Amino acid sequence: MFSFFKKKPAPAEPAIDAPASPVGEPTRAEAEVDEAPRKTWLAKLRSGLSKSSAGIAQVFTGARIDDALYEELETALLMADAGVKATEFLLTDLKRRVKEARATEPMAVKALLIDAVAELLAPLESALALGREAPTVIMVVGVNGAGKTTSIGKLTRHLAEANQKVLLAAADTFRAAAREQLAVWAGRNNVEIISQQGGDPASVSFDAVTAGKARGCDVVIADTAGRLTTQAHLMEELKKVRRTIAKAQPSAPHEVLLVIDGNTGQNALAQVQAFDEALGLTGLIVTKLDGTAKGGMLAAIALWSRERPRPVPVYFIGVGEKLEDLQTFSAREFALALLA
Repeated sequence: MFSFFKKKPAPAEPAIDAPASPVGEPTRAEAEVDEAPRKTWLAKLRSGLSKSSAGIAQVFTGARIDDALYEELETALLMADAGVKATEFLLTDLKRRVKEARATEPMAVKALLIDAVAELLAPLESALALGREAPTVIMVVGVNGAGKTTSIGKLTRHLAEANQKVLLAAADTFRAAAREQLAVWAGRNNVEIISQQGGDPASVSFDAVTAGKARGCDVVIADTAGRLTTQAHLMEELKKVRRTIAKAQPSAPHEVLLVIDGNTGQNALAQVQAFDEALGLTGLIVTKLDGTAKGGMLAAIALWSRERPRPVPVYFIGVGEKLEDLQTFSAREFALALLA
């Protein structure tokens, strides 16, 4: 069972009529309910990454493990948007694994490559922590068209279903469609929203955090305007929003999430680096992995993330427009979808 959020544990209550499941373990009925949408989601993820997986699978159709196989694999990984550095890292790691395992069949090499990719991505796997602060303030950023507001709406729904009291801040004040879209999600999820027409984004965020504290909210989510990383003055405005949130609650924002379009390839890494430098990212949401996305860019992000004091986790993966299309990230599942 995959948990969307890591919550502050509540005091345990003794069972009366039946023995309780072990702490943290789902009952069989809960697991069955949870697994059905997960399996559907995994099928969509595999379908979305099929272009890359097919290209990589062709490499292992031969009968020999030689330099030609590794050269073809290098090309396939580059075509899957893994990037030069991550490709070199994976090939070096794979050759070590092949030598240690004394692998003699190409399909055995493929299994070892899945292990290598899963291990590289493993530090990106983490649950979004809630309950350490009241409210938990989440600032969501991203370039135009990445699916930021839609992702916020889906995240809000999951939070509401987890009995979290959520307040939304429509801090994308310059785009009426963004405010309207967020208001629709607020209505669907029966949560409150703070919004101003043509107001200052930092002011809206400040008001929302202040209101969230006063109303006893569990989570406040601030939707910010889409920003191109090349527009320095707009990135400075995001920094202002971050500083202003901290004035309303000194420890906030507790999460700064970047939404990235899975179809942007190596440009996704450039976005992560730029937004992290400006704001100090705490997590990622990767969207649109149901189309022509190649997926290898997560390997590039994972390799970059290893150089930071703390990894930037991928909290959620999106593969479509439906609510259940936003699911938690699993390194092993992603490696299998990309390579199997």
